[in-house]
Amino acid sequence: METYYNPADLKKFGNIGEFQKEFADKFFTYYGAVFAEGALTAREKSLIALAVSHAVQCPYCIDAYSADTLEKGCTEPEMMEAVHVAAAIRGGATLVHGVQMMNKVKELSM
Repeated sequence: METYYNPADLKKFGNIGEFQKEFADKFFTYYGAVFAEGALTAREKSLIALAVSHAVQCPYCIDAYSADTLEKGCTEPEMMEAVHVAAAIRGGATLVHGVQMMNKVKELSM
């Protein structure tokens, strides 16, 4: 089945420096530092990345972090719970902007 996002392109991610090596190198250095063990474990960071992948709707990231969380010992229920956390935050962020709409409607109705 053909899709707009080609799953094979994920393996080409490391090639983004082909057109701008300096920035790619800086990004990958930063990326590596962010995902290194720190205050959060690599496992925790992977679950966060999986949730964010869904919130920003990046199919490449979803594929990568679905595999990564499994490799780091996350269970399917943990992964789905992380996705639900992302969905709740995204939904809440949409709804809280309803206050802006309500304020504007009240202002216009005066």
